[in-house]
Amino acid sequence: MSGCTGNCESCGHKGHEEQCHVSPLAGIKHKIFVLSGKGGVGKSTVAAALSVMLAKAGKKVALLDVDFHGPSQPTLFGLKDVRMEGNDSGLLPVEKYGVRVVSIGLLMDNADSAVIWRGPAKIGVLNQLFEEVDWSDTEYLVMDFPPGTGDEVLSACQTVPGDKMAVIVTTPQEVALADCRKCVDFCRQVNVPVTGIVENMSYFVCPGCSQKHELFLSGGGAKLAEAANVDLIARLPLDPVFLKMCDEGKIAEGIEQSPVLKGELKMALVDIVSKEA
Repeated sequence: MSGCTGNCESCGHKGHEEQCHVSPLAGIKHKIFVLSGKGGVGKSTVAAALSVMLAKAGKKVALLDVDFHGPSQPTLFGLKDVRMEGNDSGLLPVEKYGVRVVSIGLLMDNADSAVIWRGPAKIGVLNQLFEEVDWSDTEYLVMDFPPGTGDEVLSACQTVPGDKMAVIVTTPQEVALADCRKCVDFCRQVNVPVTGIVENMSYFVCPGCSQKHELFLSGGGAKLAEAANVDLIARLPLDPVFLKMCDEGKIAEGIEQSPVLKGELKMALVDIVSKEA
């Protein structure tokens, strides 16, 4: 509540202190939900790459890994052996490449342990991360959600305050596009604007002749964007060098070594930032 003094005796919500609570996320102007209806399309890699590019552009970026059952961000950022710490301000994100990373994988004693939680437990932990992480000095919060339209993303859409936008990641095949159409519909039902579609694994660029070779069906992302009346903001190549660097925890270096991928990410970033302005 704007202007809340912390004294509920002085306002119209007397006896209902919870209505005066201001979420720590309220001060973050830009919140980007990275979604996909289908697993295995490279959504976490796209979320990480966009975060790195935002940081390179001088933005103050935090990345929240909401995929509790399969957190990928510690691997992509080379943080598998690092654990989050805390102080009086709350849990402290781990910073690398200018991105402040928060992940359940940075809180567990054993990164190989399975997370066996039902929906209410996951939502409880998600709310704890919203409330207990030190989100200060953050301009952009990128949130990497698990595939689909389940508890985590629904809860975030309902509880994260302020303006939000979604980036939906797909691959060119119909098996991925079918589920991503549901993801677009979900965003419309919960009133989260879709800023654009990212088609991942669109093609392979031959290192010998520099020609693009489409590995799957072509044009799927463009058709999805047209049907949803949103922009196709990037067509990312399947680059073995970049993927190898991601496995080694060097995603920023991998972007630099993949000029085609970097160019597409730059175009996506321009689109995202312009719509957030």
